[in-house]
Amino acid sequence: MTTTNEAHLIRSNRKFAKCFDDGDLSHLPAKKYAIVTCMDCRIDAYSAFGITPGDAHVIRNAGGSARDALRSLVISQQLLQTTEVFIIKHTHCGMQGLTNDAVNATVVKNLGPEALAELDAVHCNKFDWLPFADLKQGIKDDVAFLKSSRAISRSVHVSGWIYDVETGKVNRVEK
Repeated sequence: MTTTNEAHLIRSNRKFAKCFDDGDLSHLPAKKYAIVTCMDCRIDAYSAFGITPGDAHVIRNAGGSARDALRSLVISQQLLQTTEVFIIKHTHCGMQGLTNDAVNATVVKNLGPEALAELDAVHCNKFDWLPFADLKQGIKDDVAFLKSSRAISRSVHVSGWIYDVETGKVNRVEK
């Protein structure tokens, strides 16, 4: 049985495919940068950040976490030639103010302790949901993490930004 959302995906993709003409784009991002941003459904990364398919890598995860994106960033830089990273977190983020204990309690309540144990095992340690208390500090911490990471080339430029979900504007976060 096809769900309503699956049916929407199929219809939308058929319409998209009829006009699709980007099949010849390179797998290397033309503008040579990667954006790490949140998975929040209010963020249209392509429109908000002025990119089109083929321009840049857009790596999304809960909270726009650089730590969570590290694997993808290494691939982006080492294999796909990007030389710059924008960390773009946003206002009114659900990860801001959360605690690991609160998320863990929800997982245990809804899925059982085995689910949390599996997450811990996959990460060879106590699972970190990577919440942050302060938006600007969270961005500064992520920028500092990437700049100090041995997995990121020292030649890579890293900057931090706040996207305001109410105005659509971005503002740079200075050191």
